[in-house]
Amino acid sequence: MADDDDAAADRLRDRVAAFLGQHDPHGDRIEFLRARFDAGLAWVHYPVGLGGLGAPRHLQPVVDAAFVLAGAPDNQPRRNSIGIGMAAPTLLRHGTPDQHHRFLRPLWTGEEIWCQLFSEPGAGSDLAGVTTRAVRDGDDWVVTGQKVWTSMAHRARWAILLARTDPELPKHRGMTYFVCDLSGPGVEVRPLRQLTGEAEFNEVFLTDVRLPDSLRLGAVGEGWQVARTTLMNERVSIGGAPMPREGGMIGLLTRTWRDRADLRTPGRHDEILRLWVRAEAARLTALRLRQQLVAGEPGPEGSAVKLSFAGLAQAISGTEVELLGADGLRHDDWSLRRSTEPDLLGRGATYRYLRARGNSIEGGTSEILRNIIAERVLGLPAEPRVDR
Repeated sequence: MADDDDAAADRLRDRVAAFLGQHDPHGDRIEFLRARFDAGLAWVHYPVGLGGLGAPRHLQPVVDAAFVLAGAPDNQPRRNSIGIGMAAPTLLRHGTPDQHHRFLRPLWTGEEIWCQLFSEPGAGSDLAGVTTRAVRDGDDWVVTGQKVWTSMAHRARWAILLARTDPELPKHRGMTYFVCDLSGPGVEVRPLRQLTGEAEFNEVFLTDVRLPDSLRLGAVGEGWQVARTTLMNERVSIGGAPMPREGGMIGLLTRTWRDRADLRTPGRHDEILRLWVRAEAARLTALRLRQQLVAGEPGPEGSAVKLSFAGLAQAISGTEVELLGADGLRHDDWSLRRSTEPDLLGRGATYRYLRARGNSIEGGTSEILRNIIAERVLGLPAEPRVDR
């Protein structure tokens, strides 16, 4: 850190110390988190009054570390990953002041879980093809349609929703972005059982769901522009999580290699070494991307990180299953689970292999991400498209 950053970090530590002097970290968890948000110590780069202090984003770890050292509870960000990683930055950029004050605090504290109503049976990878309709009726919108592969929907109170409000326009126009109350009438959530046996995702059916216009995010017909903010943050959230060297799935594979001398062959050694190098390159790329976030919002580079993450996870999990032989084919549990996130490190090799198949689909398919990289990063000519 530069001298100015060191001074700013010291001031933040002083703020945390003063806060802890007034609020017991071992008392009521939610009250503590609400007070932390109100003190501007939730996400310090957010504006004053919205959980932040307008401080540089890279100082957030200073605050988090001070609270961890004090034994304070955190807001369990993985439990509300869509809310924290995708809905919050979208609300901050495109929401109204009333929306900021209504949603951001219970979102950050985890009192209200969020999900994302984007993908549809006929519009998953090609998100602009959504057909869920929102029709204006006085001060309300009436929404009807079906969404699919929705993480967190079985626990969420709120959803970010993309719906078509003018079907006569080209598909990247005529869409509008809403916040949807999942506790209202007309919303049905059904589990989707996966290859692993668990039901991490859902189908969501919307039948004449009434949303007041105050829940619209951005201008009518400009939902695609709002959705791009969400999508760029989503790809960073999936592929750009902090990771120590030899952490994650590559760490499990190398540990097996070291512990099981009976499995070693020269060919496997070369293969695992190549995967280790790819994992380290991906880790450093994600680190660089997070540093770019300090200067602003994520760019299309997040697509490259997510693409790399998906391919690497599948390659590592496949090698692990092959390395273990018959032991690698034993699935630990086929019972239905309603989890909210994959347990890639806590379960067996077969689970990791099966679950990693979805990494190249969720959060934007690898094919779509390659198009984004080609057009927006490399500047290659766009594919001919007659539907936009």
